[in-house]
Amino acid sequence: MNALERIWAEQKLALVAVIIAIIGLLSCLKEVDETEQAVIVRLGEPVRVVNRFRPNADFGQTGAGLTWRIPFFEQVITIDKRVLDVSMERQQVTSADQQRLEVDAYARFRVIDPVKMYQTAGTVDRVAEQLQPILNSVLRQELGKRTFASLLTAERGQAMENIRKGLDAEAREYGAQVIDVRIKRADLPDGAPLESAFTRMISARQQEAATIRAQGQKAGQIIRAEAEAQAAKTYAESFGKDPQFYDFYRAMQSYDTTFAQKQSSTSIVLSPDNEYLRQFRGK
Repeated sequence: MNALERIWAEQKLALVAVIIAIIGLLSCLKEVDETEQAVIVRLGEPVRVVNRFRPNADFGQTGAGLTWRIPFFEQVITIDKRVLDVSMERQQVTSADQQRLEVDAYARFRVIDPVKMYQTAGTVDRVAEQLQPILNSVLRQELGKRTFASLLTAERGQAMENIRKGLDAEAREYGAQVIDVRIKRADLPDGAPLESAFTRMISARQQEAATIRAQGQKAGQIIRAEAEAQAAKTYAESFGKDPQFYDFYRAMQSYDTTFAQKQSSTSIVLSPDNEYLRQFRGK
């Protein structure tokens, strides 16, 4: 009989007791990951939460790690602590201007009250199943108040915020918080509605371009009128300061326009004492 067999024969009961104790100790321990929060349920009743979600908690300071439980009497329910998604099935929504839209949206949420979530829904998947039809209803109601064109402007952000608030109010009943709601796509159905929308968009852009051109022409006329008025004022001021020089300057401009035409076969015959040639005669 070797040493191991002798020890087993002499300490059989003690070794069995140690093994049972180790197994019992391990069954009392449960590891809770940083990405999870655990609800300890004793005989069907939640008694405490491990690694509960806390806003702005530093990594490693949230309470994750090993936790104790009483075997056979306490059950550890783990709940995802991360931000989760719930997607809406693509569906048709009628806008305020009676346009049918093909909308594809999703929401992001997290569980902030694991005890309430366990009591009302049981699992995170069940929460997502409950939120999906609510998202469909809230989104349909909000988009039904707005026109299709408004979804292409900054007003779309306000619509998303209203949808998020409406969905969040319902999600609180399940211990969840809705962080964000986004529309992935909002398209017109193929066919006549889409072509009609394109036609209206083209017409609107053409009208906008015509308005911009008209405003530009109006601004140009105002600028030219102001410049001509300023020039007339300058001429008038110069005429008042030296009428003779002004008369001479204007006569020189007229002579240049009349006699300095290149490649012109027109002949002008004037008598030397013509008033038009007075500047040639001197004083």
